[in-house]
Amino acid sequence: MITFISTVLSVLFVLPPLGFVAAYIIFRMITKNKRKSVHKALDFTTFLFIIAVHFLIVTIWGKSLFWLIIIVVILIAMTFAVVHWKIKGEILFGKVLKGFWRCNFIVFFLFYTALTFYGSIHRALTFTFFS
Repeated sequence: MITFISTVLSVLFVLPPLGFVAAYIIFRMITKNKRKSVHKALDFTTFLFIIAVHFLIVTIWGKSLFWLIIIVVILIAMTFAVVHWKIKGEILFGKVLKGFWRCNFIVFFLFYTALTFYGSIHRALTFTFFS
């Protein structure tokens, strides 16, 4: 059972879009609402994309830059809090947290896509020219 769980988690960390699809299907069956299902799947898979970006960086460059990922997340949180405060005059924690988390999804989805593309090209060129 432990092996099965670790295998499923490994696949989700390596392929977060698969995790998004699985989460969407599960939330769609539960809520019967497409919009809520997409939002809940986005919220669920944000963490998967953050971990996947970390593992892609380790795979491509051979070193962990998790500290940089944490700094990016903190900067996004600070930016959202300040902008929300400037616009609304007060900080509504729920709205700031939702916007922050969804912005993290967009940022890390783009990082994941770019790193996947870069890693594929890099490995193909390395294999072609240096083997």
